[in-house]
Amino acid sequence: MATKNIMIVGVGGQGTLLASKLLGGLLLGKGFDVKVSEVHGMSQRGGSVVTYVRWGEKVYSPIIDKGQADVILSFELLEAARWTEYLRLDGRIITNTQQTNPMPVITGAAVYPEGLVEKMQAAGLEVDAIDALSLAEEAGSSKAVNIVLLGRLSKWFDFTEEEWLAAIEKSVPPKFLEMNQKAFHLGRNA
Repeated sequence: MATKNIMIVGVGGQGTLLASKLLGGLLLGKGFDVKVSEVHGMSQRGGSVVTYVRWGEKVYSPIIDKGQADVILSFELLEAARWTEYLRLDGRIITNTQQTNPMPVITGAAVYPEGLVEKMQAAGLEVDAIDALSLAEEAGSSKAVNIVLLGRLSKWFDFTEEEWLAAIEKSVPPKFLEMNQKAFHLGRNA
């Protein structure tokens, strides 16, 4: 089996690290060799956070090079656009349509770009964009964006819904399980 690659991108505080751990646990449970690597800048201040998840029969490095990502799972729209050069030609971007202003926009030194989904699609990229924040709030918490996006990602995997739900159960505290299950289903069926 060829090694598969997912980049999970967002800004600090959005739950990207939990999402990568949950995905890594699911893949390990399926018997794959899995490597997960985190790269984050000013994550505690809303800076970029990137996690690489690689799996296959044997994976030697946790790093994904440009043009190698099968999927970019993005928690924020500008972050999706920022990392497109890492996507394979036949890859897919799954992105939240939420916009979080980076510091240059906050200070007035830049303007948040408009029409990013359309621009990525015009460049020939396969983009699946959903309002994950609204779905997370519908599930019961804005903090469930990560699980909504994993639900959306699950549509493109051969793993069963039950396997995904079991991975969620292992990764979240019991008092938040029902809400996260709802978030997963909302993302999967959006």
